Amino acid sequence: MAVRFRCPSAKLTQLARKYADIDLMGFKKEGRGMNKLFVTLGYTPRDIFNKLHGGDRLIFNDIQHGRRIDIFLDVFEMCHRFDFRERLLLDKYTISLADLLATKLQVVEITEREYRDTISLLRDHEISDSDAPETINGQRIAKLCRDDWGIYKTFTVNLERISNALNLYKLEPGDEEIIRTRIRGLQSRMENTPKSTGWKLRARIGDKKQWYDLPEGDKEIVDSRVTCSTFETFEDSGA
Repeated sequence: MAVRFRCPSAKLTQLARKYADIDLMGFKKEGRGMNKLFVTLGYTPRDIFNKLHGGDRLIFNDIQHGRRIDIFLDVFEMCHRFDFRERLLLDKYTISLADLLATKLQVVEITEREYRDTISLLRDHEISDSDAPETINGQRIAKLCRDDWGIYKTFTVNLERISNALNLYKLEPGDEEIIRTRIRGLQSRMENTPKSTGWKLRARIGDKKQWYDLPEGDKEIVDSRVTCSTFETFEDSGA
């Protein structure tokens, strides 16, 4: 939803997509208040999951409307882990565009959703070297890669995949070239930023050792209060 809010391109026929849930981010210290809020709004907490992971993530379901709220607290952790505590207040309604892009590029088993969202972000926003309004901070992306070889590896692979797939989306030739130029701008910053010692040591091992995590399937964390038939309907809706 943040991509749709920030990117006019997300409404184009070739880049539009369905939104199965709403992802939010907040501060860990406010987690208890968030729990009270969403219960008041009629959402059902994913009790088992929230008890196990409530320190950094909360999930709520609106069973009646087939909606899901996924809240990350302080950190965003899926295939890779990002600490956003110092960056959550940069923009008013969403996380920063650079951090939003990072949540897309970190998906190892990248899907059509990430392709479309990333293309929309890169079509509508210039690459800069700061968190200037409505630009993608390329130095932020480079810093994430500088400190973690695994993030660098995943980002590099996905940017190349997206660049190679651009022609499938039937964009205007000028738009396609703009996106390729911005991808090259990100790649240049990622390559030219001096790497940490830890990065260099991990790079020696390379892909001989897995460099990412794969999130558990949603069915592993279903709320015990939701019946199987109800949850299967919810799953079938794509939420």
